[in-house]
Amino acid sequence: MVAYVRDVRAEAKRVTWPTRRNTLITSGAVLVMVTVTCIFFFIVDQVIGLGVRELFGVGG
Repeated sequence: MVAYVRDVRAEAKRVTWPTRRNTLITSGAVLVMVTVTCIFFFIVDQVIGLGVRELFGVGG
């Protein structure tokens, strides 16, 4: 168990950790893409719903 913890610590020291700036930029890019994707699918859903309502004459 002690050897395992020692190996994990040694491996963690070799990891190249991102800077705070890189983390913030990447997180911001993810949030922007999630927002764009949500808007896209909302619009597609509205268009499909409108098409179904027009096709079947359902709803108001």
